[in-house]
Amino acid sequence: MQKRRAADQAHHRVEELRDSYGPPTQQQWTRRQSHTYETAVRAWRDLDRDAQTAMTEYVKEEGQPRNKLEAEVREAVQDGRPGT
Repeated sequence: MQKRRAADQAHHRVEELRDSYGPPTQQQWTRRQSHTYETAVRAWRDLDRDAQTAMTEYVKEEGQPRNKLEAEVREAVQDGRPGT
């Protein structure tokens, strides 16, 4: 759950930056804005990949259906429940 929560927070940060800076096709971002945004996107992708990998490993070990486990994790993350 911690990995999913971290990936979701990183995704939220990317959305905040996009909202703050405006669409890159409609206004010119500064070099710093572009760098900040690209770094945030890379972090989000890395964290999401780590969460997906952990989910895959857990599903293999436990033999549970992936969609059921993903739904449980999403619900727990949204409810703010603690977890590993």
